[in-house]
Amino acid sequence: MSDQPLGEFGLIDWIRSRRSPLTAEQGVVADIGDDCATVRFRDPYTVVTTDMLMDGRHFILDRDGPEAAGYKAMGVNISDVAAMAATPRFATVAVALPRRDTVAIARGLDAGLRRMADRFSVHIIGGDTNAWDGPLVVCVTLLGETSHLEPARRSGAKVGDVVFVTGPLGGSLFRGRHLRPEPRVDEAGALLKAGPIHAMIDLSDGLSSDLGHILEESGGLGAVLDESAVPIHADAVDMAHEDGAPPLLHALNDGEDFELCFTVPPETADRLSTSPPQGLTLHRLGVITREPGVRLRSVDGRVSSVEPRGFDHFREADVR
Repeated sequence: MSDQPLGEFGLIDWIRSRRSPLTAEQGVVADIGDDCATVRFRDPYTVVTTDMLMDGRHFILDRDGPEAAGYKAMGVNISDVAAMAATPRFATVAVALPRRDTVAIARGLDAGLRRMADRFSVHIIGGDTNAWDGPLVVCVTLLGETSHLEPARRSGAKVGDVVFVTGPLGGSLFRGRHLRPEPRVDEAGALLKAGPIHAMIDLSDGLSSDLGHILEESGGLGAVLDESAVPIHADAVDMAHEDGAPPLLHALNDGEDFELCFTVPPETADRLSTSPPQGLTLHRLGVITREPGVRLRSVDGRVSSVEPRGFDHFREADVR
């Protein structure tokens, strides 16, 4: 097929032709081609999330390419579903395509979206396509389902809970790791089987901010984290060599690591520390306290407040 513009409906037909046929056994009754997609869910709760990514804010199209933009757009939504300990099932995609290179951008975007969706058996069942004189904007809405009574939420942390994360943090911008999210869907499922999860969130805005969301939603609680326990990614160390900021600050604030941060009762924490689920490396950071705010305990026992300095769409000017 040539790179000449297909028109809106030609592009939709091309996208549709790239999909494998979906069946009722997969839960899809009707997808692209109707005014609404129709799906069936098997389990008691449905979770829904949506994220909008924009050129110049969450990626740079001319530098990163449309496939990377699509891969990230689908991945950040799957990561949100993982944070609820749910299984991603169906996605819709709405895009505003630049008028320049519309077809090439659409094809690259579709390739990235499908590559991430296929990794987690997510079916893309519809969406909306527009073109304009502005930058690329892509918005994915993802539906998932739970295989248990209720999804994991941010609001269930309790005083005495232990705080964990599933991997090292910081420096995601340094080598483009922010464009390659690794949603922790399987990890969340394994944790759920290992014991009760009181609260959970994915680390998209940074540990200092995202843990703060758990504390706020759980009634204004606090947390004391051991400085030596915060896992620092090698990218954060290398980034610190360039910008002079301490690696720990990168680990606390950089964001877009897409690891899980969760709290569990002490008895579950002890079990996870000694016998984590197979294949998981868990980092035990500290405890939930009644006194509000995030605090850091140094190796010599001094405790200091941590200001949430993670990513804020309305405040920050950097590009993710």
